[in-house]
Amino acid sequence: MEKNFKMKYKIGAYLLSLTVAEYKLALHIIPKILGISLNTLHNYRNIAWDAKQDIPYTIVVQFELLFEMDPGTLFNGEIKQLPLKSLLKREGLPKMNKNLRNKSK
Repeated sequence: MEKNFKMKYKIGAYLLSLTVAEYKLALHIIPKILGISLNTLHNYRNIAWDAKQDIPYTIVVQFELLFEMDPGTLFNGEIKQLPLKSLLKREGLPKMNKNLRNKSK
């Protein structure tokens, strides 16, 4: 693997922070708790940063609870997004509202 290769989720980093005994037991119980196979667990932890593949939201929440992470912190990055109201204003919502008011008269 490349030195700068980044994973989309912090699953592998968390698991590698465990002792060897904890790690082995975690690989045994996590799939049972999440209702997934061990192979799926490995697939989830190996999702590359730029992959289109994602983990279902409910599974992400369960991982965060299991790993005692704050909500939204399993993802290994930052998502930037303007609020919808800012986008609506930028796209000219006031003009649209004026046109709609004129049509309703």
